[in-house]
Amino acid sequence: MNPLQLAETLFDRLRAASLDPPGVTRESFGPREQAAHDIVAQAARGIGLRVEVDAIGTLRMLLPGEDPALPPVAVGSHLDAVPHGGNYDGAAGVVLGLAAALALRGAPRRRGLLLLGIRAEEMCWFPASYLGSRALFGLLPADAPDTLKRADSGRTLAAHMADLGLDPGPIRARTPLLRAAELHAFIEPHIEQGPALVEDGLPVAVVTGIRGSLRHPRASVTGRHAHAGAVPRSHRRDAALAGVELIAALDRRWQALEAEGADLVCTVGILSTDPAHHTPTKVPGSLRFSLDIRSEDAALLADIDAWLAEQAARIGAARGVAFDFGPPTHTAPARMDPGLVAALEQAARATATPFRRMASGAGHDCMTFAAQGVPSAMLFLRNRNGSHNPEEALDMPDVAAGLAVLAQALRGLLA
Repeated sequence: MNPLQLAETLFDRLRAASLDPPGVTRESFGPREQAAHDIVAQAARGIGLRVEVDAIGTLRMLLPGEDPALPPVAVGSHLDAVPHGGNYDGAAGVVLGLAAALALRGAPRRRGLLLLGIRAEEMCWFPASYLGSRALFGLLPADAPDTLKRADSGRTLAAHMADLGLDPGPIRARTPLLRAAELHAFIEPHIEQGPALVEDGLPVAVVTGIRGSLRHPRASVTGRHAHAGAVPRSHRRDAALAGVELIAALDRRWQALEAEGADLVCTVGILSTDPAHHTPTKVPGSLRFSLDIRSEDAALLADIDAWLAEQAARIGAARGVAFDFGPPTHTAPARMDPGLVAALEQAARATATPFRRMASGAGHDCMTFAAQGVPSAMLFLRNRNGSHNPEEALDMPDVAAGLAVLAQALRGLLA
C-alpha cells in the first residue's frame, strides 16, 4: 500500500466508524472518538511505528530516528468531530502524518517523527478550548476533570475518561505529559475551514499565524421598555437601536481597517431582544448580543477593545442606555515559527505545488504548542463547502499535494 492509498483507506474507515447521518460524529472521550484512535493506532502498527497511549488518551506513534537523544519532530491533530460534522476536520492532520511516515520510512533521518492523535479539541463537547492539548502540557485547572461536563451527557470529564480506562490524575495534579523541550518542532496539517483556497484554485496554504480572539459572548444593552406609539423619540431609551448603532459603527471601522491592509474579522453571533418582553408594539428595553473579533495582531485587538468601550460610552450617553460587555474570553494570537513557515514554503516550491500564505481564522491545537514555546506551523489543505458540516470535501489530489509538501519539509527537518 502506498502513502496515498493508506490515507484514502483511513478516511474511509474513519467515516464508517463514526457515521451519524447526515455527517459523522466523534464525541470527545466517547466511543466514536475512541474508535478513531483505535483505527489510527492499528494503521500505525501496520506500517511499523511504535505506538503508545498516555494516561489521558493521547495517541503517540513514533518513527524512530538514528539518534534517540535528539527531540523528534511532531506532526498531528485531533480526532474528535462536532455532531453531524465532516470527516476531515482534525482527522486530516493525523492521516496526513501517517501517510508521510510511510513515505519517509526508508529515508535517512537523524531525528524521529512523532505522530500525535490528540483528544478533545472541539469545544462543543466540553466547555474548554483545546482541552486535550492543554491537558497534555498540564495546563488545565486542577478541578477540570470534576467540573467540566460533556454537553450531550451531563457527565463529568473524569467519568468519561473512566469509561475508556483513562486516568484523570495527571490533569488533577497538573502534571505535564509532554514538555516543549521534548519536541524539535510541531506541524499540524489541517483542512482550510474557509473558502480562500477554493476561490484561489490552490491545493494548499502555508499558515503564517492563528488569529487571536477578542470575545464578548454575553454582552447586553439596558434601556427602558415603553409604548411604541405613545413615546416620542426624545424620550426613548431604545436598547435595540443603541446596539445596532454600535454594530454599524464596528462594521464601518472594520471596512476602514481592512482597506488599510489590517488582518481583522468581526462577527455578531447573537442579537436578540428579551423574548419574555419583546413585542411589535413595545420599545425594547434590553438587547443581548455577542462579539467575536479576530486578528493576528494582538495590538489591533487591544485597540478595538478600547474603541468599543469608547463607542459604548458615547452611544449610551446619547441614547440613555447602558452597555455591559460581560466577562470577556480573549485568546492571544499565535505566530507560526518563521523557520518552519520557510521550510514549508520551500518544500512547496521544490515539489512544484502551488500555494499561498494565509492566517488561520479558526483556533487549533497548534496554538497550545506555540504558546508553550514549541516551534510550530500549520499546512492547510483545500476543502470544499466549509467545515463543521457534513459537506466537508477533501479531494485526494489535494491530499497528494499536501502529502508531497509535508514529506519534503520533513526530510529536511529530520535529517
